[in-house]
Amino acid sequence: MKYGVKAAIFALMALMMTACVTVEPDKPVIINGYAGYLEKVTLPQGCKINIAIIDFNTPGLIISQKTFDIARAPVPFKFTLPAEGIDDDIDYGVVAMISYQDQVIFQTYEKFPVISNDKFTTEVIMKQVQR
Repeated sequence: MKYGVKAAIFALMALMMTACVTVEPDKPVIINGYAGYLEKVTLPQGCKINIAIIDFNTPGLIISQKTFDIARAPVPFKFTLPAEGIDDDIDYGVVAMISYQDQVIFQTYEKFPVISNDKFTTEVIMKQVQR
């Protein structure tokens, strides 16, 4: 009978200890905002927008991107990134471009930094591509 009491106490203590050790996962990093342009131009039907989170220090390194059809701008966007994937040594930023029939008609020319400057919401301004 002593063995049964000891086993019950051990099981109860083990249960209590597991209840005390709760590990909260890191909250994801959320970046959101709008991408648009200032020119008074109506977009033709069939435009696509590509919005991306990039590393400003490594040309061509895309952290995350989205492409979808649009009819007008500004376009709201939201990225949810895992917190463990964020590196303090990276200068993150948002870039965007609008294309029509595989030709870029609007794009960003300036930097729109996020995350590393503790900014998680931004308005991305594109300019019309001059041909």
